[in-house]
Amino acid sequence: MSQPKGTAIVTGASQGIGRAIALRLADDGFDIALNDITIKMVQLDAVARDIVAKGRRAVVVIADVSVEDEVREMIDTTVRVLGGVDVMIANAGIFTFGSVLDADVEKFDVTYSVNVRGTLLCYKYAARKMIEQGRGGRIIGASSVVGKRGVKDYIAYSSSKFAVRGLTQAAALELGHHGITVNCYAPGPIQTEMLRSLKEQRERWTVERGYDPSSIQQVHNAVGYEGTPDDIASIVSYLASKEAHFITGQSISADGGICLT
Repeated sequence: MSQPKGTAIVTGASQGIGRAIALRLADDGFDIALNDITIKMVQLDAVARDIVAKGRRAVVVIADVSVEDEVREMIDTTVRVLGGVDVMIANAGIFTFGSVLDADVEKFDVTYSVNVRGTLLCYKYAARKMIEQGRGGRIIGASSVVGKRGVKDYIAYSSSKFAVRGLTQAAALELGHHGITVNCYAPGPIQTEMLRSLKEQRERWTVERGYDPSSIQQVHNAVGYEGTPDDIASIVSYLASKEAHFITGQSISADGGICLT
């Protein structure tokens, strides 16, 4: 086994975009700490086997990213087993539906606890460890196209992904002098199980409230097709590299041309 390029933590790594990122970073030469919640253990173990087959080390670290003690332990375990933290990918997130008029406060709070507090905690404890190590690092979060342009009926999810951009910009300004860059990726529609479920749930949510399903706002991009998890993983691969040292505080769109900013 060759010397690793470093160690990367990927949250929400059991499937979809998180899985693709973990596998791509393993191909790039990183040892990988794979995180998700307990019910995803079987999927995580499968990803770990795939990474080991690539000649890299992998460790599964179960944690709820919204719980501070669990995030702290996730970082400590990664350092103990793999020797450090060089890249943090705060990918874990959840989505909920709801308009301004119908917003469910409990669901709103749960969405923010994972998407915003979870991202903050990953940034916080990864940055502390990177500063302690003294060799810089890369911190990368998950925003969304709806974190750049609001979409009706996504009041909690959309606003939480706007918040990730704010966290990323503020953290980039604070951590740059430590050699740590902080960026996030903002995907559009990506072919994942989450997207399929999202479409089904949104149509069901619309019908339950007596709305015409045809009223669902469709998002059309310039290229005319959905992306894949590997499309996002390739962007993360570059942001995690040494070559990306001069890019920080950015929210990189990968949406086929939906948000042209």
